[in-house]
Amino acid sequence: MKKKAIRYAMLFDLRKCIGCHACAVACKSENNVPLGVWRSWVKKVEKGQYPNSKEFFLPLVCNNCEKPICVTVCPVWASIRRPDGIVYIDPHRCIGCRYCMAACPYGVRYINPLKKIAEKCYWCHHRVDAGLKPACVMACPTDAIIFGDLEDPESEVAKSVTKNAVQVIKPEIGTAPHTFYIGLDIAAVEAKQERER
Repeated sequence: MKKKAIRYAMLFDLRKCIGCHACAVACKSENNVPLGVWRSWVKKVEKGQYPNSKEFFLPLVCNNCEKPICVTVCPVWASIRRPDGIVYIDPHRCIGCRYCMAACPYGVRYINPLKKIAEKCYWCHHRVDAGLKPACVMACPTDAIIFGDLEDPESEVAKSVTKNAVQVIKPEIGTAPHTFYIGLDIAAVEAKQERER
């Protein structure tokens, strides 16, 4: 019997995001991320003029793309796309050359200051492999983050992607990101603002 294909995806419902940074803190704690670097963060953009200004929040993680450029440029084959779509970096192969960082159009990779290798969000693959949800999903107080198998029509993420108008960041690049957003504000994506770190 042929094994059913799995393709993981993450969905951020920006209508529910309150910019609390619980996702980023949970990620940092779960993955032992050193000070000064982040695997996920929440970008905050203020639009309009006082007193009619509004804040918009944009959680950012690795898109774990269907066609990841980072995998193709790695000279030592340390960047790998798993059959379930999760893209990860083999810490035993990575030489810290930064090619993947330069190639990533989303700017989500960093050099671990202690290990001197590239790292990024892996959607907590160690938790997913154990049947658990990523740490950020569990920490979100408003249930703004949904994670699951996009190939399973009964999964919450598949239903949400089907029922809502979803967007991805930089679709024109052709990497086919599997991090989706509901209520994405393109101006917030393009705003020149430092990461909320």
